[in-house]
Amino acid sequence: MRRIITIARDFGAGGSTLGRRLAKDLGIEYYDRDIILQTAKASAHLTPAQVRQWDERVPHEFGFTQSLFNFYSRPLSEELWNAQVAAIRQLAEHESCVIVGRNADYILREFDHTLRVFVHADKYFRIRHMQELMPDATRDQIEKDMLAVDRARQDYCTRYTGHLYADSRNYDLTLNTGKLGFDKAYELLLAAAKDIK
Repeated sequence: MRRIITIARDFGAGGSTLGRRLAKDLGIEYYDRDIILQTAKASAHLTPAQVRQWDERVPHEFGFTQSLFNFYSRPLSEELWNAQVAAIRQLAEHESCVIVGRNADYILREFDHTLRVFVHADKYFRIRHMQELMPDATRDQIEKDMLAVDRARQDYCTRYTGHLYADSRNYDLTLNTGKLGFDKAYELLLAAAKDIK
């Protein structure tokens, strides 16, 4: 039986860390930024550089003077979304895996044997965690980046899924790493992943 675990996350809450650990312990594939190359391969019109540019973002510069339209006159972001959907579905149809981000919870909403997880924490925990990962970055820069990434993910989710990002009704399990700590959060995640029906 295939197991698919999707992990949406707040920036700095540790969703990627938990996802990598889970994939390793379950002996299954882990996809995060790797999905970028899969997505680019799924589209005849996108290069990996274009995919990286729009990854989990809503373009702000729509207009006729911008070169965001492909051969079919669709915004590049629409092409990216469709390619990403195709890539994520193909992965889920063929193998067990952990997929972090990219609205995989929504894309795979009708798939069986799927656990949809959201990892979050309060602002101060996330800043401290990111300071540990990036000791050369200032607190102000981390906070600025955190707000920008969170907003980009929220906008991207709303635009393409019609759902509110971080709405607990869209997930099977939510984990507050700030309250639980990484070890306890991982223990709960692993137990839930092993029990996927």
